[in-house]
Amino acid sequence: MLPKSMYVLVFGALVAAAPSVPAFAASDTGLATAIHSVRRERGRLCMTDHWHYGSSGTKSSKAAAQRAAIASWQDFTDLEYGSAWARFSRAASRKVGCSPTGGGWTCDVEARPCK
Repeated sequence: MLPKSMYVLVFGALVAAAPSVPAFAASDTGLATAIHSVRRERGRLCMTDHWHYGSSGTKSSKAAAQRAAIASWQDFTDLEYGSAWARFSRAASRKVGCSPTGGGWTCDVEARPCK
């Protein structure tokens, strides 16, 4: 067990170093570029051959179903690679498909994550 003063020193060093960490690194797991091929596309770094998918379930309107499907895509991408990769609006090869159902609408999305 370390003395309390050592914990204070370690904590202080971490706090002092925090401003030097780039903002994008704080939300990037590093897993994406370690296991997937990436390339520059229109000023973004995009995965070349890895797709993520999202689904809405049944929603009362098409717009609500699209928002839910995109949120599903973003939530999973954030979990796997961090928030830097999890913006559907920055993703490449985006596809959105919606269908009316008996109780409303369902949508599915797919895209390659970019940051």
